[in-house]
Amino acid sequence: MSRRTNAANGGDKETTDSAKEAPQQKQARLLAEDNGHFSMIRALHLADLVTELNGFCGVMSVFSAMRYCLGSPNEYQNLWAALAFMPFGLFFDFMDGRVARWRKKSSLMGQELDSLADLVSFGISPAATAFAIGLRTPVDHLLLTFFVLCGLTRLARFNVTVSTLPKDASGKSKFFEGTPIPTSLSIAALMAYWVSQGWVQENVPLGMVLQGTPLEFHPIVFLFVGHGCLMVSKTLHIPKP
Repeated sequence: MSRRTNAANGGDKETTDSAKEAPQQKQARLLAEDNGHFSMIRALHLADLVTELNGFCGVMSVFSAMRYCLGSPNEYQNLWAALAFMPFGLFFDFMDGRVARWRKKSSLMGQELDSLADLVSFGISPAATAFAIGLRTPVDHLLLTFFVLCGLTRLARFNVTVSTLPKDASGKSKFFEGTPIPTSLSIAALMAYWVSQGWVQENVPLGMVLQGTPLEFHPIVFLFVGHGCLMVSKTLHIPKP
């Protein structure tokens, strides 16, 4: 009798688990279908589309930084646009989770989309803007690349370890390992102040050292290096709000 009861309970659990997994299974099936050029669009959830807007803001920020490089260094409109797109990306990064909880739909694809969009909006975009502002020496490039790669590694680690981190009563992780990549907006805010003061190109704060040599660089670039190190830290735990 007890075995039947356990079996029944197990059956109920399996049914519940299947119901929970249904959206992910449906998405996986739709993604595997090849009967239409746009079948992937039908597989996207509403939260995934919000995440795409995060990626859109990141790409537009990069393009705006590139447009500044093509124009007059004294016209800052495109620089302001590059900086303005980043907080909009943060807004959509916040909203996609809210929409997913509201719709009670989440997916592995959404998790991957979120990481890729964050890399563009909060990794590549700030580095591209720093380049546009004046961090343009080969050593600057290497150190900005280090910053982006730290963001890339941090996001990959999060995807791998998110299921093993301690959870609270609601099922959310209790803390972040290392600083979340959106915290790079603090550097974006600082760059916005530089632009407001006209501290761009030759007037970048702290100037340049080893000028005229192959190793010339702007010391301010170590702000990005330090932030990159904080992102990949294993021992730094940031409590989740």
